[in-house]
Amino acid sequence: MNVIDLFAGCGGLSLGFEMAGFKIPLAIEKDEWASQTYSSNHKSTKVITGDITTITNLENLLSKNIKIDGIIGGPPCQGFSLSGNRDKNDPRNSLFMEFVRFVKFYHPKFFVMENVTGILSMKTKNNESVKELILKEYTDAGYNVKICKLNAAEYGVPQSRVRVVFIGIRNDFDYKEQEIGPKPKYSSDKQITIEQAIMDLPQIKSGEGAEEMDYTLEPQNAYQKWARKKSKKLYNHVAMRHTKRLIDRFEQIKFGESVANVSEEHKQRKRGDASKVSGKTFSQNNMRPYPNKPSPTIPASFQSNFIHPFINRNYTAREGARLQSFPDNYKFYGKRTTMSWEKNLSQYQQIGNAVPPLLAYEIAKNILKYFN
Repeated sequence: MNVIDLFAGCGGLSLGFEMAGFKIPLAIEKDEWASQTYSSNHKSTKVITGDITTITNLENLLSKNIKIDGIIGGPPCQGFSLSGNRDKNDPRNSLFMEFVRFVKFYHPKFFVMENVTGILSMKTKNNESVKELILKEYTDAGYNVKICKLNAAEYGVPQSRVRVVFIGIRNDFDYKEQEIGPKPKYSSDKQITIEQAIMDLPQIKSGEGAEEMDYTLEPQNAYQKWARKKSKKLYNHVAMRHTKRLIDRFEQIKFGESVANVSEEHKQRKRGDASKVSGKTFSQNNMRPYPNKPSPTIPASFQSNFIHPFINRNYTAREGARLQSFPDNYKFYGKRTTMSWEKNLSQYQQIGNAVPPLLAYEIAKNILKYFN
């Protein structure tokens, strides 16, 4: 089966579908660094780097003998406005409609659209339900849609991450609602923990590591063996360089605590005046998670959201990738981190924005089963 990946990012959704046996003849991604990561890891896919709204020649994107069976992707939930008074929460004004445009053109057997859970309660400024507007668009396009709320930790990902997946089945196929969407595989006592996911990686300190390095330990469990299966080297395992003051602060933070819990002398200082404490403290900053549980959600900003359970530093990009269930041979490109004015997505942002590949794999496997 052939699928197109729209808003493909660095390729988490595509990787999961490939692992299940799908082919990806085409992917579209606007960000240059995410696109570089995607194309370097998916050599047989044609990758278009550019704004999807400017792609008008859909009939010329692929050769005529390629039949498209599915469209997958995660359109950003925020709208884009062509004129000042348009409602950015209205999906009809948003990038979601670009996803619909491709579905209408290719009319595939199925589609998978991933999004944040907030989309289920979002309203337009006219108080219409965004969810209902989305469902109406797909009904009009000829699809029956099941909305699945999935927690990645229940599907083999070492991370508690709840996302919404709209799965559409073209209405000339039988619609068996109970069979759409994967069933959970891991109960809470069997879920993969942070410790199980990352503790075979070299235990580097602040400022250590390299973009390419050797493993220093053998894999200790099934998840680590799976992650290392196709990799002789380790990539993107570089620890951020922290000041002594920051490392001292990290030392104060216990499991389940964050920078909000440190004593007065270790609190964040005002910019330009280190003698004064900054008034702002974010409880989401530099949290030390419990090593014997799955990770909390890895967001695009995870380089400052978490510190390593046992080492006084933030996560490396590779540790974040392990917690997102990317295998070690999946290499990330672009800068490790970026400043707010830089427009491209850093390695950390690419990883945090991705759909976890093992979750995507379970969704893809279930779709194959459904059509077989």
